Amino acid sequence: MTPWNRAVLALSLAAIDPRGLNGVIIRARPSAARDALMQAARSLRLPHVRLHPVMTKQVLDGDVDVSATLGSGTVLMQRGLLARGPSMLVLPMAERASVYLSARLGQALDASEGHLLLALDESAENDEALPARLADRCAFEVILDDIALGDIRPPNLPDDIASLQKAARRVIIPPDIIEQLVMLAVSSGITSLRAPSFALRAAGAHAALNGRTTLDTDDISAAVMLVFAHRATQLPETSEQNQPPPPQDQHKTQNQNDGLNIPDDLLVDAINASLPAGLLDRSSAGKGKTGAGSGAKRAGARRGRPLPAGTSGNSDASVDLLATLRAAVPWQTLRKRGQPQSIRPVIYPSDLRNRRYETLSDRLLIFVVDASGSAAMARLSEAKGAVELLLAGAYARRDHVALITFRGTKADVLLPPTRSLVQTKRRLAELPGGGATPLASGLSAAFTMAQTASRKGMTPTVITLTDGRANIALDGQPNRPRAASDAQDIARKLANGGIDALVIDTTLRPDRNLRALADTMRAKYIALPRTDAQSVSAAVSASLVG
Repeated sequence: MTPWNRAVLALSLAAIDPRGLNGVIIRARPSAARDALMQAARSLRLPHVRLHPVMTKQVLDGDVDVSATLGSGTVLMQRGLLARGPSMLVLPMAERASVYLSARLGQALDASEGHLLLALDESAENDEALPARLADRCAFEVILDDIALGDIRPPNLPDDIASLQKAARRVIIPPDIIEQLVMLAVSSGITSLRAPSFALRAAGAHAALNGRTTLDTDDISAAVMLVFAHRATQLPETSEQNQPPPPQDQHKTQNQNDGLNIPDDLLVDAINASLPAGLLDRSSAGKGKTGAGSGAKRAGARRGRPLPAGTSGNSDASVDLLATLRAAVPWQTLRKRGQPQSIRPVIYPSDLRNRRYETLSDRLLIFVVDASGSAAMARLSEAKGAVELLLAGAYARRDHVALITFRGTKADVLLPPTRSLVQTKRRLAELPGGGATPLASGLSAAFTMAQTASRKGMTPTVITLTDGRANIALDGQPNRPRAASDAQDIARKLANGGIDALVIDTTLRPDRNLRALADTMRAKYIALPRTDAQSVSAAVSASLVG
């Protein structure tokens, strides 16, 4: 299926089930393909509402109609854009959507009011994207940038949307298909619980579009291709090699079951066929990141980028006179009644507004590298290359880099926080390897360094590169159960300390215990079974972009 056909199919399914699929993200700069798709969208029988990426609460939810109120003598409200009936909401420049707009649109989509969102993502850089809270609520994402003019065909959109919507609600769902979709989402690295639900609704709409009353393989494959491909963070693998051969009686049970049992490899092929380029480059930690190379945003009262005045309660902050007067002026008529003798504005403490500023702290990338075992030298060389690649741009991004390795019975700080590329290469020239795996010691050293960096005003991020097979406890004694327990304890400390983290799994097959450790740490988990310096650097850079 060509990208143009996928885009038309996604628009058709979204129109059939807008309450269940919510919308389509259209990633494209202004082009003939985008214009053709938007022209097709206008033919759908839905009122069109064009939004702006920065819209106020009054426009979205309504406000007092001043002219009507003055004319009637009673308070009359003006209806907001989202208060209308089911509409097609077109949002150009969606990557610039304000926090309030994305949150309010997400709330409207969650309410299943029948709105269909077309978010036009016109971002040109990798660090620009539709807000995650809004992207997660749209079932489909289509990319039109690479579609040539000759590939554009007249879209064949359904005419009788109302009858197709009724037919989609009557589609029969075979047993076990929900579990199969959830397992495929997990194997693809998809953490959102909305994805399997979107896939199921998309399959039902696809069946109705093709005149079927029961889901079949084509419906599920099309839904997986449209919903899972752009959400995947790792290449899915079939589980046939890991499962023992089924018992003989199981074939009889399957024949007696009327359910739809789709082979995993068909669904995996559906995802692989439409995977976007640079899969890992687009994976995101999605927690607390403020953009490429920037540290955490900190509010201050003395310097930085000016923010709107507020009531911070900081005694060191200077008073914003204009903002204070704006807060006090609307109340002067009422206050003068209580103090008729006053000839000056009556200012209350609640009117005071302080000047506020915002600064970006420096970021510290703490690499925690597993230097144990027979594959230690390969992992260390990969970490060395990744650190050097990241450090090359640290001057422009204000990043610091530190390196901690663990092997034998303890962890060593081989590279304290630095920006010096010369010093980094000197320290990384000779990295020892081999021995046991004191994972807890490595995480403990990273936690100590992160705490020290936080006290100095930096924003630390801990990046752990390991196979997760800890066998040395925190006290240096060989004890595998205690080693795992100690690693979990340090992971909780990192999570409770609010320290951003990333766990890179270097095993040939993703390790379940290491994923559990990442969950405890509240860290992004990335499985890179064939790790090299470029892939580590790309994964870390992409995960630091929020």
